[in-house]
Amino acid sequence: MRDLFLLTDEQNKRNEKLESLVPLFKERAAEYDRNASFPFDNFADLKKAGFFTLTVPESFGGQGGSLYDYLLVQEKIAEGDAATALSLGWHNGLVMQLRDTGKWEPEMFEAICREIVKDGVLINSAATEPATGSPARGGKPETRAKRLRDGGYEISGKKTFTSLAPILDYFIVTATVEETGETGEFKIPRESRGLSIEETWNTLGMRATRSDDLILDRVKINAEDYVAKRQPGHGRGPQGWLLHIPACYIGVAKAARNDAVAYAETYQPNSLNHPIKEVPEVRRKTAEMDLKLMQARHFMYHVAKLWDDFPERRGELGAELAAVKTTATNAAVEVVDLAMRIVGGQSLMKSMPFERYYRDVRAGLHNPPSDDITTNVLAGRAYPEKKD
Repeated sequence: MRDLFLLTDEQNKRNEKLESLVPLFKERAAEYDRNASFPFDNFADLKKAGFFTLTVPESFGGQGGSLYDYLLVQEKIAEGDAATALSLGWHNGLVMQLRDTGKWEPEMFEAICREIVKDGVLINSAATEPATGSPARGGKPETRAKRLRDGGYEISGKKTFTSLAPILDYFIVTATVEETGETGEFKIPRESRGLSIEETWNTLGMRATRSDDLILDRVKINAEDYVAKRQPGHGRGPQGWLLHIPACYIGVAKAARNDAVAYAETYQPNSLNHPIKEVPEVRRKTAEMDLKLMQARHFMYHVAKLWDDFPERRGELGAELAAVKTTATNAAVEVVDLAMRIVGGQSLMKSMPFERYYRDVRAGLHNPPSDDITTNVLAGRAYPEKKD
């Protein structure tokens, strides 16, 4: 698929690095998916190429990538392996969120950034729980943080959907502070006593993210590792970094589209004297795929540019951000479906990547924000509540 987006020199350099990695990721993807094994080799390659530092501020030795930069990287990695892209996206996205919100103390944020640059550490939040579901729904954590006499905390609880679990160096855990009832965020090192990973991840799609359960059994941390207090309504305001989710699924859809086109260019049944690319219905479906991808991509990157260029207006972009996610993830599902219709029954074979694409894009429908939340946001903007 032709890409008419104009890239900066820095974006082109990143893209060139990824062009050499994506074929490797694509080659490894089937085995990772089949075994539900974490893509350690892919992450070693990404670390060596510097992609762990994408959103770390330049002042701390990182690349200081914009939202636009971040989405370009996400989309490209996902063309090779969706699980690798989504997993890395949580790390880079969390760094971007901390950078943009400044909710950690400056010294703490600088320290973690310098660890990322120097040692290639990975971080991700662990907020989802069996009883509360996604934190976007507003549930209060059942994980508890108890204040100790020395000023530290003892944390106990269980977290689900902990992407990157096999490789994380720090887990950013939400917990209810017993003494105050407030929700806090705590930075917990992987080697902490009482921390363990329960290997529960056995899903239809995105199998290689290894989003296993995190078990915290009276884990003790220092006072300074209570890194932030969540304010009421946390997570409901505009969060540009979450566009890494639709970027990932657009990448999967692009891969499906490209593979379907390659198949149509070469497959010729004995009932035809030409490849199926000449069949009008195949050409119509191909054009429909491209139209859906063009619409989703241009919408997403336009909103990302608004986010980057007008930081003072970010509070007004909530509806657009939610709409991008819904538009792009549903378009990705539709594109993969069209690709499989072009290829036909062969697309169901495990020897081909289409059935994996199909399973992976389904996961996007359940990443935040879900379609019903987007619907409520858009309806609320059209029919705002009148204040007395």
